[in-house]
Amino acid sequence: MSKAFASQADLADKTITFEQLSPHCWAYTTEGDPNSGVIIGDRYIMVSDATATPAMARDLIARIRTVSDKPIKYVLLTHYHAVRVLGASAFVDEGATEIIASQGTYDLIVERGEQDMRSEMERFPRLFRNAETVPGLTWPTLVIGGGNPVRGEVPGRLTLDLGGVQVEVWHPGPGHTRGDTIAWIGAEKVLFSGDLVEYEAGVYTGDAHLEEWPATLEALRALEAEAIVPGRGAAMKGRAQVNQALDYTKRWVQTLFTAAREAAAAGMDLKAAMAHTRKSMDPVFGHVFIYEHCLPFDVSRAYDEAKGIKNPRIWTAERDQEMWASLQD
Repeated sequence: MSKAFASQADLADKTITFEQLSPHCWAYTTEGDPNSGVIIGDRYIMVSDATATPAMARDLIARIRTVSDKPIKYVLLTHYHAVRVLGASAFVDEGATEIIASQGTYDLIVERGEQDMRSEMERFPRLFRNAETVPGLTWPTLVIGGGNPVRGEVPGRLTLDLGGVQVEVWHPGPGHTRGDTIAWIGAEKVLFSGDLVEYEAGVYTGDAHLEEWPATLEALRALEAEAIVPGRGAAMKGRAQVNQALDYTKRWVQTLFTAAREAAAAGMDLKAAMAHTRKSMDPVFGHVFIYEHCLPFDVSRAYDEAKGIKNPRIWTAERDQEMWASLQD
C-alpha cells in the first residue's frame, strides 16, 4: 500500500513549548514542527522565523506577550520555505517594521517562491489549515549582502541593537538552502540556526547544497554556542548538547550524500537509489518525526547533486506528486 503523501496523514496537533534560554533569548519549539526564536531587548523584540500562517504566528505573539510588552520590530527569515515565512503579516500587523533576509533568500523567493508556497501547502495540510489567512508571498524589507542601501540592502553582516542585547545576523554558508541566515547573540552564546541544524527530526534537503553543508555546520560549531534553537526539535542547552545537534545534522547530510554518490556511480535509477539509501538511513534515522516525509525529497535532491546538478530543481505541487508516486512500492 502506498504511503500517504508527505505529511497529509499527520493531522494531530503538537505540543508547543515556550522557554527562556538566557536573559534575552527564548525558544518556541513545537515537537518536531518548525521552531521559532525570540530575542527580547529593553527596547525591541526580534523574532526568528515567522511560522507558516498568520493564525499560527498569533499564537507565538500571544506567548511573547506573556513575558514582554516591548514592540516586535524585527522578523528574520532564516530561509525562504513557506512554513517559515508566510506568517510574517501577523507581525507586521503587530507593528514589525523590518523583515530581514539574505540576498540568497530574496533571490529564491523571486525564483521559486510561488511554486514553493503551493508545494508546501499540499505537503502540510495541518500547518496550513488556516491558509486563507496568508495574504501572499512574504517579501523582505532589509536584504543582507545585497549592498544597495537605497533598496534597503546591507553588505555582509548586520548587527541589531535591541536595547541591552545585540544580535548579529549573517549568512554562514550554503546548506539547507543557498540563502540560510542565522541570528547569533554572542554575549549570551545563543544561536538561532533555522533549518541549518535539526535534532531528532527529519532533515529536509530537497533544496540543499549537500557538499557544502558540513563546512557550514563547522562554521557554526566554531561559535561555541551554549544554546541553540534548531529548525526542528528541542532547544539544546550546554555545549555538549549543541554539538550533539550539529553532529546529528552532519551525520544525516553525509550519510545521505554518500549513498547518493554510490547510487549515481553505480548507474542506479532514482528508485534504486532510494532503496540503496534506506539501507544506511533507516537504521539510524527511521524513527524520527517527519522522516518518511523528508526521505523521498532528500534522495531526489541528493541524487541530482551527485549527478552534477548543483542548483536544486524547483519543486512544484505537480513534481512533488510525480516523484512521490514513482518511488512507491
